[in-house]
Formats: sequence, C-alpha cells, structure tokens
Amino acid sequence: MINFNGKLVEGSSFVTCDNRGYKYGDALFETLKVVHGKILFWEDHYFRLMASMRIMRMEIPMNFTMEFLESEILKTINANGFAKSSVRVRCNIDRGDGGKYLPKERNISYSIIAERLDSDFYTVSNLKAYTVELYKDFFIAPGLLSTLKTNNKAINVLGSIYAEENDFDNCLLLNTNKSVVEALQGNLFLVSGESIKTPPILDGCLNGIMRKQIIDVILNSGDYVLDETSISPFELQKADELFITNVIVGIQPILKYRKKNFETKISEDLLRRLNTKMRLS
Repeated sequence: MINFNGKLVEGSSFVTCDNRGYKYGDALFETLKVVHGKILFWEDHYFRLMASMRIMRMEIPMNFTMEFLESEILKTINANGFAKSSVRVRCNIDRGDGGKYLPKERNISYSIIAERLDSDFYTVSNLKAYTVELYKDFFIAPGLLSTLKTNNKAINVLGSIYAEENDFDNCLLLNTNKSVVEALQGNLFLVSGESIKTPPILDGCLNGIMRKQIIDVILNSGDYVLDETSISPFELQKADELFITNVIVGIQPILKYRKKNFETKISEDLLRRLNTKMRLS
C-alpha cells in the first residue's frame, strides 16, 4: 500500500506521464529508517526537507507540520503490516502535474512508500572485500543544489552501472574541482590516526542525516578530531580507514581501494557509539 496525498492506494498507477518529478526531476525525497514505529532522526529529516523545499521554491502547505507528516508515514507503515518491523520509507515531494519547465500550478503532491528491512540497530555489514573505485566519467558541481536529495540522480545511476559492470561494490564521486565528494549512496569519511576527515557541504556533497549524526558522535567522543575539508584522490590510499554513511546502513566500512586494504577499528567504534546514542535518545 502506497500513501498518495493521504489516500492509501495499491501499486504505482497514481503517477501520470505528466508528473513533474517524472518529467523534469522536479521533486525531492527523504529516505527514512523506522524501527518499531519510531522514525530515526525524524526532526533532522523534517527540517532538511523543509529547507530543501524552500531552496526549490516549493510552496510548503500549511498542514506540512512535523506531526502531520509523521502520522502519514506511520499510517503507511501500519497499512502494510510493518508496525513491529524495521522499515525503509521513501517520502517523495513534487509539484504534481502540468506545465513545462515553468510549473503550471504550485500545488504540492506527496507519496510515501514503505519496505521491510532485516535489522533494527546498525551493524557492520559486508566485511568481505568491500571495494570501491573512483567514478570519473562525470562530475558533481559544487553548490547548494548538489547537497539536496532531488530526483536528479543521473550521476548516481551511471556510477552504479559502472560499479556493477566492473565488479565494484561502490564508487566515489568527484566534483569539478577533482576533490572526492561522496559515495554513490552516502557520505564519505577518511580516517588517519585519530583525525577523521569528511568533505564540507560546499564541495557539493549530500547534506546527509547520518553524516550529521556521525559528526556529532565524533565531536562528543573526546577521542577523535574532526576535519571538514576537501579530500584529494591522492589521500585515499594513505588513509587508515575509509567508510560510507547513510541512514539505512549506518556505517559501511570500505575494505579495499585499488592496492590498499583498510582497517575497520574506528568505524566499528563509531558505530557502537552511534547505537548507544540511539538507545539513550
């Protein structure tokens, strides 16, 4: 069951060929993890969505409160029988149908889709040789639009195809300044000793919710130093650890990049601290 503007419907027939998200990528989305009816980091997701809608010049409906959207998400989860499960939710926001590049109407449409996940808390997964490579066919332009979760994800699609065709588990994306920005499905962190580096938002990386959580964990740890600065491709093989973050997997350690094999000691420690923080919240 899919929640389309508050109505529970079956299938995807509610999307028309005139939908602006489909035609022009005129849409935003949030990917959420919900555990036993609790939306993880919901306040951060909500305020990122509201900020993104303002940047996209979308007119935010008066009823789009945190409480309203939370109730719509939980209604969708319950309708699918997932109330006691761990769930991945996608909330899609667009300007509905009509118009060319210029929207004919300024109405806001939304849909909510839920699918079951296997685990509740975050664990270090895929401790096989999780291998990445640089994707250099296309580049991310630094700027505010690149930090948003919009439906314009062509580089992520092409990078994913490249990774599959070349037997990589993921790819790292570069911006037009040739700095490493992020992975295909999450933000990137680089560990050297007790220093942990991640690209700044101004480089064009996604303003990730899990990125924010991990930064908070690092800053409150007392054991590590955070450095938000650009990452050169030449730094990757010199690092002790590399890991990727997103709200579905939490932390995904990178085990291999070219000839370099990486440790997972600090990424596993940060994941333990993250789970502790979640249990106490």
